[in-house]
Amino acid sequence: MNQEEVDKRQRRFNGLVLVILVLFIGRLVWFQVIAAPTINSESLKARLVERSIEAVRGNIVDTEGHILASTVFSWDVNIDPVNVGPVVLKIKDQKVSFTKEQIAEKLAGILRVSTDDILSKMTGVGRYANLKKSVNATVFTILKNLDIPWIYFDRKQSRHYADGAVAGNLIGFVGSDGSALAGVERMMNACLAGADGREIYEQGADLIKIPSSVQTITPVRDGSDVVLTINSDLQYAAQQEMAATVRRLNADWASAIVIEAKTGRILAAAEAPSVDPNRPGAVAEQNRHSRIFQSAFEPGSILKTVAASTAIDTGKATPLTHVVAPDRLRMPWGQYINDSEIHSPERLTLTGVLKVSSNTGLVQIGGKVDAATRYEYMQKYGMGSRSGVNFEGESSGQLSNYKSWDRMTDKVVMFGQGVSLTPIQTAGIYQAIANKGVRLSPILIEGCRDRNGNMVKTTGDAPVRVISESSASKTMDMLEKVVEQGPIGRTARIQGYRVAGKTGTAQIAEGRGYGRLHAVSFVGIAPAEDPQYIVAVTAFKSRTVSNSLGATPGFVSVMKQVLKTYAISPSTTKSKNLATNW
Repeated sequence: MNQEEVDKRQRRFNGLVLVILVLFIGRLVWFQVIAAPTINSESLKARLVERSIEAVRGNIVDTEGHILASTVFSWDVNIDPVNVGPVVLKIKDQKVSFTKEQIAEKLAGILRVSTDDILSKMTGVGRYANLKKSVNATVFTILKNLDIPWIYFDRKQSRHYADGAVAGNLIGFVGSDGSALAGVERMMNACLAGADGREIYEQGADLIKIPSSVQTITPVRDGSDVVLTINSDLQYAAQQEMAATVRRLNADWASAIVIEAKTGRILAAAEAPSVDPNRPGAVAEQNRHSRIFQSAFEPGSILKTVAASTAIDTGKATPLTHVVAPDRLRMPWGQYINDSEIHSPERLTLTGVLKVSSNTGLVQIGGKVDAATRYEYMQKYGMGSRSGVNFEGESSGQLSNYKSWDRMTDKVVMFGQGVSLTPIQTAGIYQAIANKGVRLSPILIEGCRDRNGNMVKTTGDAPVRVISESSASKTMDMLEKVVEQGPIGRTARIQGYRVAGKTGTAQIAEGRGYGRLHAVSFVGIAPAEDPQYIVAVTAFKSRTVSNSLGATPGFVSVMKQVLKTYAISPSTTKSKNLATNW
């Protein structure tokens, strides 16, 4: 090959190189100048991760600030297997190299799992492997401080009820996914839940978050606290007593309500069986709710106080109004009203009618008030309407319009048949009498308090004047005689204190008639001279005692605890002298 041919080839080669160089430079300019914004944008988009920041659910606390429900955290410990390798850790201010096997052994000791299990999960080309689920804060802190780049954590929150079943029927519970399922947890979910936030961040090739890149899109708003009126110590004592009552009476359930007379605040709402919200599935479904608000039944003789106070307030009777009460009273249309026991005709005052709980005496005196007026008073006492607490699934009971009453219903409603009430409605009737005739909306939830201590208070229904102050005082005087002299009522006496109250034994409707079991109740007020507290006790389907003797021991125990808790001084005055017979 001659020199000319060599030079020709060299020139071709140089030209080719020049063309390639020009193309390369052009492509470089394209990537680095012209297309750079688009490439950078797509690269950033690939590195960006958007995620939800879960709001922390607020606490439920009692009136003293004691935490009944709270949020606890746990962490899932995960690794990125493809990036697993030796690491350098800072040990006592010195950097120390660790092999993969040494790290596995160290993690196994902290997590209390086998080293082989850890090593098997470290091997592979996947981007995710879970080492252990739901470790506590102590373990999380230890691992976090190791600062191993290919370990990351998923935080989870769960609900914890420190006092177990104390107020469990009120508090309710949440599901495994954090959704509110029952009780206060559900009815106040808007307060407790807060609002989740959103954030974005960049992650490196190792999929680890770049801390300096975090940007908040939507700030997280943690939930607020729900403040109850419940005194948890009193609630515990009342629940223990109700559990004992259920055992003693072999009853389906029992409840005790404590209400502050002058405010309507519910200080205890105890029932048995109860539910531990930490393990709601451990009890039958019907025991996971609050019967105090959700179960309505015919109240029986507890309701005689309504008819008696109505007769007094309308001027149709006084505590000393006379009546002859036989054990069996024939109605003009041929049917009979019966007392619970056979007895000769008794010459009773209205006070005496309540003392011995006479059906025949009550319908004669109460019947002096027309049905429309009696119905109006029953409504003012809160019958037929939800309590104002608006508890989750609360029942309004049953009170049909007086126009639909037949001749017998018109009579039997006066002693608690043909109507139904929840335990909270029954307690509310006696709160009105104790509060000088003014019924207040019962309060279970004080309000919603944010993290700065600002409280949005719960508003209930407006107060209702049911009877006059004078009528309420006369009714209290009569109820005091029930406890002082009543054959069953006297078992509700508390030494050193004046107590007013009423017994109740109600047949339980079954099908078109009544079964053989009863709901036995006692509602009491103390101190009678200056009413402060109402305690209402009910045992449903008592199988060992069929009258209010089954309820009075529970009342005495709970009321004693109330008087002790709030340091109420013993009574220093005597009750009014009222005749019960003539």
